[in-house]
Amino acid sequence: MSGVGERARPTDPHRHRAPSACPVCGDQLAVTRLGCGTCGTELAGIFAPCDYCALDDRESEMLRVFLASRGNLREVEKHLGVSYPTARARFNDLLRKLGLAGVDEAPAALTREQVLSEVASGALSPDAAAELLANL
Repeated sequence: MSGVGERARPTDPHRHRAPSACPVCGDQLAVTRLGCGTCGTELAGIFAPCDYCALDDRESEMLRVFLASRGNLREVEKHLGVSYPTARARFNDLLRKLGLAGVDEAPAALTREQVLSEVASGALSPDAAAELLANL
């Protein structure tokens, strides 16, 4: 039994992450019902969406590590065990997903050498590398 103020982690086997997109049309789902697991109280309505709830586990981990490292991408790189270009690319992807990337900001492009280095270190799959190399 969890205490007051404790939150279930996404890795808790008894809790599942709520979907953010409709499985039928792909549009964003609206939260319309909230319930208390202790007393059974329910609230119904249309509640504001949570931008951070739509993050997958990898994106949530990136955000946690970024915040814990106080925005230092070199620390993020070390903690995640990836290269600096990969850490920066993941951070830029996170900003885009949260709608925080600048309109004029282009995605950080990796060079051929960086892509090959990422594959060699195991931080990037060969399939993903092939796609990146095809777009260079």
